[in-house]
Amino acid sequence: MSCHKVLILGAGKIGSCIAKLLSKEGDYKVSVADISEHDLKRLQTNFPIETYVLDLVNQPDALRKLIAATNVVISALSFYMNESIACMCLEEGASYFDLTEDVQTTKYIRDLAEKSKKGQVFMPQCGIAPGFVGIVGNDLACRLDSVDTLLMRVGALPMYPTNMLKYNLTWSTDGLINEYCNPCEAIHDSQIIDVLPLEGLEHFSVDGLKYEAFNTSGGLGTLCETWNERAKNVNYKTVRYLGHRELMKFLLEELNFSERRVLLKEILESAIPMTSQDVVVVFCTVMGQKDGKLTQITDARKIYHGTIHGETWSAIQITTAAGICVAVDLFLNKNLPQKGFISQEEITLEQFLANRFGKYYQVNNSTDVKVKPVEVVI
Repeated sequence: MSCHKVLILGAGKIGSCIAKLLSKEGDYKVSVADISEHDLKRLQTNFPIETYVLDLVNQPDALRKLIAATNVVISALSFYMNESIACMCLEEGASYFDLTEDVQTTKYIRDLAEKSKKGQVFMPQCGIAPGFVGIVGNDLACRLDSVDTLLMRVGALPMYPTNMLKYNLTWSTDGLINEYCNPCEAIHDSQIIDVLPLEGLEHFSVDGLKYEAFNTSGGLGTLCETWNERAKNVNYKTVRYLGHRELMKFLLEELNFSERRVLLKEILESAIPMTSQDVVVVFCTVMGQKDGKLTQITDARKIYHGTIHGETWSAIQITTAAGICVAVDLFLNKNLPQKGFISQEEITLEQFLANRFGKYYQVNNSTDVKVKPVEVVI
């Protein structure tokens, strides 16, 4: 059996899940680098993972040596660190994958991919949104002869909300603030435009529970470019429980915390608890022409927290980690392009769900992670 060498940067909530999913398969040699010795020690329990205590910002030479010694680098770090890491991968010939939601970071990495002369790939945005939701949305749109409207909605939500925000921290706080503050891409009336974050409020019900959704940045990945001049309307919104958006607008706009993001991060992380008891809601729907008839196709599912390899993981950890593991696995098994920039749309939904890591998104799968189709009422 061949052994794929993969270096994961970051041993936090998502990085640790990625490391354990890959290492348990037996055909991955996984290394993880992080500044936290405590987090790295947790990874080594019952898993054959090499770890390196490393300040990824202030020890660039040591980081470069690790990158030069591997085939694939996965960044599970905050978005602002990814440009420098991608540059090192370019120089050292390693293929690069990340989870970034940041639009400018993705554009930078795409430009970087054009400079590659070493047979490597650059594939950002490999999580759930951007990531899986773009794969689903693209798949639904491709089933129609022409597309009028493509809507994508995703939310990682606590199962038992108790605070006024009706929210718990489940992933990167930097990424969350970034999504809530930055301009959002959309296609409106066949034109690519920027729309304001936290605007476009709508309400809908999933399995009888009421939710709200609003504009956030980055969730579309490269879909606007892919469907430019082919779809009339394309947009992405984040799902939350009712009332969350109003309080965030107060914090970000009325109190001007959008200009004080470091302080906002400190406040949120000291006041809003983390939880592993969560659910991820994914809702995609497309409307357009099929065989001369106006047709709508929808994919809606809920993924719950669960147990994998004897450990309990949150739904956002499972879905995000599984998404990037699918991308890496397809690439290393030569089921994706082997050079240059790869967008999420280059993975088909059938490929994704058939992959050994994609099973965590499959409805009624054979794992301890519960996934179910849901009824949506708009």
